[in-house]
Amino acid sequence: MAHLLMIESWVGAMSSLLPRAIRESGHRFTFLTRDLHHYLRAAPSSPHPLLAADNVLTAETNDVPALLSFVERAHELLAFDGVISSCDYYLSTVATVADHLGLPGPGPDAVERAYRKDLTRAATRQVPGPRFALAEDWSATAKAAAALGYPLVVKPVDLCAGMHVRQVGDEAGLRDAFLALEAFPVNARDQPRVPTVLLEELLVGPEVSVETVTSRGVTHVIGVTDKSLAGHPWFVESGHMFPADLPEVDRRAAVDTALAAIGALGLDDCVAHTEIKLTADGPKLIEVNPRPAGNRITELVRRVTGIDLPAVFAQLAVGQQPDLRVRETGVRSAAVSFLLPPRSGALAGIDGTDDLARDPDVVDWAVKPAGHRAGEPTSNNSYLGHVLVTAPDADARGRAERAVGGLVVRYADDAE
Repeated sequence: MAHLLMIESWVGAMSSLLPRAIRESGHRFTFLTRDLHHYLRAAPSSPHPLLAADNVLTAETNDVPALLSFVERAHELLAFDGVISSCDYYLSTVATVADHLGLPGPGPDAVERAYRKDLTRAATRQVPGPRFALAEDWSATAKAAAALGYPLVVKPVDLCAGMHVRQVGDEAGLRDAFLALEAFPVNARDQPRVPTVLLEELLVGPEVSVETVTSRGVTHVIGVTDKSLAGHPWFVESGHMFPADLPEVDRRAAVDTALAAIGALGLDDCVAHTEIKLTADGPKLIEVNPRPAGNRITELVRRVTGIDLPAVFAQLAVGQQPDLRVRETGVRSAAVSFLLPPRSGALAGIDGTDDLARDPDVVDWAVKPAGHRAGEPTSNNSYLGHVLVTAPDADARGRAERAVGGLVVRYADDAE
């Protein structure tokens, strides 16, 4: 039985999936956080899965030098076999801590190159991708955008879940996007943001992700997931299906692009989720995430192939060679569809959940309770719920979308 140190976590699905996977792999974990209340607030009515840890420690996880000293002392007492996190904002920290303690894991520099979108673009110039530019201030941003040409996409280089990613069609829209980023100087974990703005040409075509496991220098392709987007000019993920319903030539092209990006970044001993746009000019790299996919994609993969990527993530963190054999599950496709808010406001309730409970195709669902305050649907953080469906054919996406389409959002101010 190995002992993992988990440094911070997402509060969404992976905050449950990763602790479960660690336990089911026969391992245990200690949880380390700077703010335990961040997680308690996320699960006010029941104990948070992270509290199943053998130990819960508190330290300033945003101060890496101080954290290294703290973890050294904890390691002497508790003897960790690996270090892990599901939260993008701490992936580089985890790699640095593992390297400092002489424990398994990907190299800190490679993880940082993958996490930071500006560093990814610099490292993967030989991999097909959009034309892009980087800028620090408004003058440079406006000049770079004019050179690239509108429409284009504005991105922060160090945020997640599609936050502040938007399409702009002119300088006025660019100015709005720039000011919104400038007004967001720290992320949700109180870490100062990198002020660099990434500008990219707008790519047109379906988007997919390639799920991979790299171990001991060899990258294994688990499969390709497709993606639905909503909320123009934002890029909100409204659903996913695994495996993607693609012609073999497109699937192979996406896989080749992902493998080239992972190699260029120097990633090893990690699970990766690589996003790619399939354009008329061929596949173009969007980004590489050096951790298992979010948005319940790992559950889609598990239900189709039997491969549990959070468990693989934990096994790699302690230096184990994971078992990646596909198992017969009786499921040909699995899909998740997300309920987006029609607008902002306090919820009076969400109708239609009785039908979800009776639907034999639905294997998992959840919706926000009455009283939840919905925001505008501008990022993946806006979801009001999800429905996960499995199918014996390739139509899981259609079934999931029909199920979500039966949900009706009621707002408290509708009756006023």
